[in-house]
Amino acid sequence: MEFILIIGVIFILLVLLSFVWPPDSPWAPWWRTSKEVARKICKLSKVGSSDIIYDLGSGDGTALIVAAKEFGATGVGIEIDPGRAFISKMLVAKNKVSRKVRIERKNFFDVNLSDASVIFLYLVPKTLEKLIPKFRKELKKGTKIVSYRYKMDLELIGNSEDLYLYTI
Repeated sequence: MEFILIIGVIFILLVLLSFVWPPDSPWAPWWRTSKEVARKICKLSKVGSSDIIYDLGSGDGTALIVAAKEFGATGVGIEIDPGRAFISKMLVAKNKVSRKVRIERKNFFDVNLSDASVIFLYLVPKTLEKLIPKFRKELKKGTKIVSYRYKMDLELIGNSEDLYLYTI
């Protein structure tokens, strides 16, 4: 009986979520980027205070918080999920980087990325593939893209463990 109740609650939550989750959004599970991985991303892409970093599917904002606090960069997190966007805004405020990091609750396919100097990605391969034409259209020559775990069909200029560095 208790099991059926739990299944019923989960079903209701999923139905409610479907009302706020845009049907055309790129699906992505909640994969966290640790502070250690965020530091490696920043070091691999040589992030500095003049960089504007976009984290597509920014989750809880950890990568942007590390880039701002430890490397002096400015960051923009694009997160479609309202819960994740709310949590990341709270963590940005808690870490006192609100002047350097902003979180936008949007679909990253609808956001102009042309002012980015570095793009962070921890997305499923199918979504990465769909992003390539957008990158080629919007990003300036020399913009760096770091993909965590998954390779892309772009010019690879460096890698370290599960991090892949590309340039446009």
